[in-house]
Amino acid sequence: MGNYFANKSKRIERFDNYSNSSSWDTNNLTSTTSVNSYNNTKSKKSSSHSKSSTGLKTNPNLDLSKMSVVLKPTIKQTASVIFLHGLGDTGHGWSSVFAEFKRPHIKYIFPTAPIRPVTLNGGFEMNAWFDILGLRPDATQDEDGIQKSSQLLLNLVDEEIKSGIPTERIFIGGFSQGGATALYTALTSTHRFAGVIALSTWLPLHHRFPAHLKECENKFSTPIIQCHGDIDPMVPLQWSDMTVKLLKTIGFSDVNFKTYRGMSHSSSPEELDDVSEFINKIAPN
Repeated sequence: MGNYFANKSKRIERFDNYSNSSSWDTNNLTSTTSVNSYNNTKSKKSSSHSKSSTGLKTNPNLDLSKMSVVLKPTIKQTASVIFLHGLGDTGHGWSSVFAEFKRPHIKYIFPTAPIRPVTLNGGFEMNAWFDILGLRPDATQDEDGIQKSSQLLLNLVDEEIKSGIPTERIFIGGFSQGGATALYTALTSTHRFAGVIALSTWLPLHHRFPAHLKECENKFSTPIIQCHGDIDPMVPLQWSDMTVKLLKTIGFSDVNFKTYRGMSHSSSPEELDDVSEFINKIAPN
């Protein structure tokens, strides 16, 4: 796999307070952030990347496909991966990581989130899938923002369906805030996806489930890989653990939970090996 994180590119965000709580209130769960110091891979860019803007302010008619980095398949496409970045990042950040282990029959899509004010950052505008109102377990969540970003993700899914790729061959996932959006989408859509990739993340609006769960044929057999570092200072490992437990309680039978010793709010070669294996096992060709 190689050393993806040999060159460190830190994005430091302005968060002054953090409450590392291990308790998960059944009525509230903070919408915490994603990128604090993600060690972005500086690998060569694929010639198949599409141009991506840095983001646009929230628009209900936003065409996210125009704000996506795309790694095109080099042979007949049979599967798709749609992966959402974390707070303050763009689609370019993770596209360069996935470029290291992409498969020729898979199309990889890395959308860039719209630019919006982030309350926890003093209203500073940045690429964000939804607002962050606080880091405490009892903080109010941006339910409207989460639902709108979930719809933006589903719009991309619909485009892949129109191109001939069934949802059973479409992976959705993301890092932290992006992963939260993907998990919420997997539970609230009527699709059964090929798999869900949830990195350093949690299930937002968890108290809405199982009531807001939308079922479909074979929904509970959807493979889910949940990965988390054991020293994550931004999204506590406990939230990932409780997400996995809730998913299993709801009825999901194929949930793989992996933790990584010494990994902070970032990624690692070991984690990416596991993600690559997860995709290859489900969609080998």
